[in-house]
Amino acid sequence: MMGGRTWDDWIEEYAEGHQHPMNKLTHKFGIPMIAIAILLIPTCFFVPGMWRYALGLFVVGWILQFIGHAFEGKPPEFFKDYRFLFVGLRWWFRKVLS
Repeated sequence: MMGGRTWDDWIEEYAEGHQHPMNKLTHKFGIPMIAIAILLIPTCFFVPGMWRYALGLFVVGWILQFIGHAFEGKPPEFFKDYRFLFVGLRWWFRKVLS
């Protein structure tokens, strides 16, 4: 799936497209919002109205991503390769944990 590249290779390329401080800031909040929204999906089947919170987090998270890329002046990496959709969260964890 990763095309013979290591996670470090993918994260390094992803990081190159995320240099502007505002882009880093919007991703700092947007990426976990999207991840939490996805994790809430199963709960939406059992808790009435939960879908509104999940959808809100998902939409606002993506809006933040695109705002950040407007400051960066570059399109999101996943426009080049869909696999970057799986790299963003790993990049975020590396930024937070380092």
